[in-house]
Amino acid sequence: MTQPIKPHPLFARFYAQLAGPAMEKAGAAEHRRRLLACLTGEVIEVGAGNGLNFPHYPPEVTRLVAVEPEPKLRAMAKERASQTSLPLEMRAARAERLPFPAASFDAAVVCLTLCSIADPHAALAELHRVLRPGGQLRFFEHVQARSPAMRRVQRALDATVWPRLMGGCHTGRDTQTAITATGFTLTTVDRFDFPTTRIPMPAGTHILGTAVRSDYGGTP
Repeated sequence: MTQPIKPHPLFARFYAQLAGPAMEKAGAAEHRRRLLACLTGEVIEVGAGNGLNFPHYPPEVTRLVAVEPEPKLRAMAKERASQTSLPLEMRAARAERLPFPAASFDAAVVCLTLCSIADPHAALAELHRVLRPGGQLRFFEHVQARSPAMRRVQRALDATVWPRLMGGCHTGRDTQTAITATGFTLTTVDRFDFPTTRIPMPAGTHILGTAVRSDYGGTP
């Protein structure tokens, strides 16, 4: 049975008015451009938020399906999409149960979203399913920290109020391992701290890269 989509209006407002603009000011736009460079064909973006990636999609993308379960963010994304020439459609759905046939897309994009999905392994399995053989997964995510000390901080935050305050966000997920465990083969991975600060941040370690769907166990 499909779980209902639970809105997070307070987090949506916080992200749209404060967190999102702060990240763009810190240089997130350049990472978004790197994430989406040279994409072609039919693309699905899961967790599209308020559409900050939309201006960075190349014109070679012939169809973009943007999945966003939060109503307020989805409405903002629709408004942003109306200001572009993207061949785009917005869908309300959970990443763990995508309403598309197998092998529907040439590429999939996750951008700062696997941290807040309730079951990231199920979401990645769904992305694996809807990608065509050899299709690309593009990812830009904050992940488990390098140092043991910061990992302890992440575990403490994730076990307390942080996910409830931040729309389900978890600071310390091992997303790179989750990607490979779902049947993807990593082709490029750049690990870096963002934003650049003198004080280490629990959600500061990021990865940006590409993986390909190297095998498929179902029937397209």
